[in-house]
Amino acid sequence: MFVSISTTGTAENPASDLGFLLHKHPDRVQRFATAHGTAHVFYPESGEWSCTAALLLEVDSAALLRQGRGKGRSGSPDLALAQYVNDRPYAASSLLAVALRTVYRSAMKGECVHRPELPGRALPLRISLPAVPVAGAGGPGLVERLFAPLGWQVDARPVPLDESFPEWGDSRYVRLELTGTLRLADALQHLYVLLPVLDGAKHYWVAPDEVDKLLAAGHGWLADHPERALITRRYLARRWSLTKLAMERLALARLAEADDREAEEIDNAVPDAPEGADVPEASGAAVTADTAGAVEVTAIDPADPADPADPADPLTAPSGAAGPTAATERGESLAAQRRTAILAALARTGAARVLDLGCGQGELVGALLKEPRVTEVLGVDVSSRALTIAARRLHLDRMPERLARRVKLVQGALTYTDARLKGYDAAVLCEVVEHLDLPRLPALEYAVFGAARPAAVVVTTPNAEYNVRWETLPAGRMRHDDHRFEWSRAEFAAWAERVAAAYGYGVELEPVGPVDPEVGAPTQLAHFRLAEPDPTAATATATSTATATTSTATATDAPSNDLAPEGSAHR
Repeated sequence: MFVSISTTGTAENPASDLGFLLHKHPDRVQRFATAHGTAHVFYPESGEWSCTAALLLEVDSAALLRQGRGKGRSGSPDLALAQYVNDRPYAASSLLAVALRTVYRSAMKGECVHRPELPGRALPLRISLPAVPVAGAGGPGLVERLFAPLGWQVDARPVPLDESFPEWGDSRYVRLELTGTLRLADALQHLYVLLPVLDGAKHYWVAPDEVDKLLAAGHGWLADHPERALITRRYLARRWSLTKLAMERLALARLAEADDREAEEIDNAVPDAPEGADVPEASGAAVTADTAGAVEVTAIDPADPADPADPADPLTAPSGAAGPTAATERGESLAAQRRTAILAALARTGAARVLDLGCGQGELVGALLKEPRVTEVLGVDVSSRALTIAARRLHLDRMPERLARRVKLVQGALTYTDARLKGYDAAVLCEVVEHLDLPRLPALEYAVFGAARPAAVVVTTPNAEYNVRWETLPAGRMRHDDHRFEWSRAEFAAWAERVAAAYGYGVELEPVGPVDPEVGAPTQLAHFRLAEPDPTAATATATSTATATTSTATATDAPSNDLAPEGSAHR
């Protein structure tokens, strides 16, 4: 296998600086042992104006066969002859990708101790590979789809099966030349990921740690690549579970980058659990089918982790309350009372298709599935961990088919418009808005009320005035560490009336939980209903609001809502 990397230079920036970046001296021929043969690095030319570094990998076919224990290219039994006679020693594949990572590890990381300014410099590069296998349909077109979005000019020419017999047609191999002005580290990462993708098979077993390798090498480019699904699937040898995990993490990375935050800051809906710990079944909703085939959804009402509502917790014994309600008398948590109030509000509208925006671990989704009136529930959350727990608690993998058709969990952010959210009867924002920074709130308003525009929206949020009734909640503290604000009743009412007026909704406010005569109830609920649309007013409102939202997003270094390809329940 052979690959060469060439560049040009000037008197100020000589091309021979390539030797510093690759950490390989141009005046030497160096050899490196790999698991499947010997890699040779040498420089056919090295000067001020042009420099070329070549890597030649001599594959030990017998060693490859021994390590594969007689398996074929994709890990399945192959013909005896094909185990010895194949393209592995000649065609760029996962073997060459591993050799690149072994020999040019520091360059791929962007490290250069002697010249630390070099890794950040974009160089005019030309990468040549005489034989690249392209598995399946696509040929040169697939090579173009993979490399062109990354800034490469692609010259992929099919290699004929036999030049003496052109009527035999082309082989599955291409001669590939890539030209472009990129950082060397980025170029090497592109090759490391995409060569195995083109080959369509790996020479080793794909373990879970391959997801980490893919995301590390694809950092900064894979999440936005138009063919990221194909790349992920083929790089991970079509292992569905690993592909699903990688796609979830890529989606989270895109959302974090859009908001200029770390992924860990966004995916914080569920605290980290110890490695190997089981997800507790103490909350959420268990969906089962009895022996007769009847469907039963059993909702278990825990304390909401975002609200001190567990009756066993000192915070849930409010002092000075006006008196116990029927719910508190039977020990119902505030989280359960919220769900009851939400379901009652939805029942008044007759909503059949419902969005649970910021669905968390699926408690409300489970409660909605108990309602025969509700025919479809779409749960949306930014946290892949929360969605994983919700899927387990709802037993989506064992759910009866006719019930499974009613529910879907997706990852998305509410601060971006999302076509998947359109066409629903109602949307619920249960304890979500307070998790957003206030400058991002107009983006959520437009995405939900302006773009998705369901006939009804139910919003619940803590009543900040009620916090004084919890003796163990320190003065000035919010109910959850991730809350960015908590509104008083007057502040919530003002917000609800402003949003309703801006987007053509009517709104009703109601308390949730025990009502204190001085500070009100612990939770406040707003029930928005879409008024009869005035086409002229609706168009003007949408235009002005979209402009205001875009201005807000620009001021916070976030992209325009309409430019965001996928949404996320950004809490």
